[in-house]
Amino acid sequence: MKGSYEIIVRNNRLRYKFTIRRNITILRGNSATGKTTLIEMIKSYLSDGLESGIEVLCERKCVVLERGNWERDLKDFNECIVFIDEGNGFIKTTEFAEMVKNSSNYYVIATRENLFNLPYSIEEIYGIRNTSGNIYQGTKRLYSELYHLYNKEAFEGRPDKVIIEDSNSAYQFFKEVCQKERIECVSAKGKSNIFKYILETKEEKILVIADGAAFGPEMERVMSLKWAKHFVCFLPESFEWLILNSGLIKAKDLKSILESPSDFIESEKYISWERFFTRLLIDETKDTPLAYNKSTLNSNYLHDKNVKTVINAINKETGGSLMK
Repeated sequence: MKGSYEIIVRNNRLRYKFTIRRNITILRGNSATGKTTLIEMIKSYLSDGLESGIEVLCERKCVVLERGNWERDLKDFNECIVFIDEGNGFIKTTEFAEMVKNSSNYYVIATRENLFNLPYSIEEIYGIRNTSGNIYQGTKRLYSELYHLYNKEAFEGRPDKVIIEDSNSAYQFFKEVCQKERIECVSAKGKSNIFKYILETKEEKILVIADGAAFGPEMERVMSLKWAKHFVCFLPESFEWLILNSGLIKAKDLKSILESPSDFIESEKYISWERFFTRLLIDETKDTPLAYNKSTLNSNYLHDKNVKTVINAINKETGGSLMK
C-alpha cells in the first residue's frame, strides 16, 4: 500500500481527524490522553456500524488487531489501516516485526514503549491533544488532533564533535568534511549505539547525524540526555535523501517524489523510507560519474563543488549553519 490517508473518527461528543503517511505510525502519551478511546471507537464501529453512533471515514478500511489469534487475523488483512492499542504484548515480538515488514497494511500503534524491532520514523511519532470544543447539535463536541512529539533542531556555529550513525558512505562523507574543518568525527556503528556515544562524549557541543526514517525507537532515550549534554540531532530521512534533495542528481519525477514520497513508496516493498531512497539513488546514478554505493562512497561525491552542494542543502533544511 502507498499514499497518505485522512482518517476521521467521530460521534456526537468526540472527533478525531488526522492523516497518516507511512506504514508505521506511533501514538504516544500517558493514560487518559485519548489513544485508547480512539481505538475503542473504531472497534465499536466495526462491531455495530452506524448503530454504534460512531462514524469512521477513510479511503481504506480501518481495522483493530488484538491479542489472541493476532497472527491469523493479521494474515487476513490486506491494504488496511491496522490500529493496535497499548497492552498488546505481541507488538514487541520478532514475529510481529517480520509480519509488518512483509505487509501491505499501514499500522497505527498506541504504545508508551519503544519498539526496537520496528524501524519507524521520528516524523511519525505523535501525541494526541484536545483543541477547543464547539457547540454541535446541542452538545459540546471535543476535537482531538495529533501533533509531532519531536521537531527539527537548528545547529548554529561549529560543533566540537560529530557523531554519525553508520560507518558507510554517510560517515565517509562527513568525516572528510570534518577533517577539513578540524572537527572530530566518529561513527557510532549503528543507531542503537548513539545514546552511549553521546553519554560518553566530553566535548561541549555535539552534533548527531542519523537517518530519521528509522530512528524513532531511539528518540526518547537519546532526548533524555538533553538535561546533561549539549547536543543537537540532525535527522534527515537518510544520507541518500540528502543527496537527492540537494539538487546534485537530476532525475525524472524526482521533484514529485521528494515532495510527496508516500505516493511512490510501496509499504510491502520498503519497510522504511530510507531503503526506498537508497534504491532510488543507486538506480538514478547507475553508470554515471556519481554512481552510488552505500558501503563505499564514490570519491566524486567528495569534490569540493559536490560537497558544498550537499552542505548547502543541509543548512537550508535545518535553517541553521551546520558547517561552512
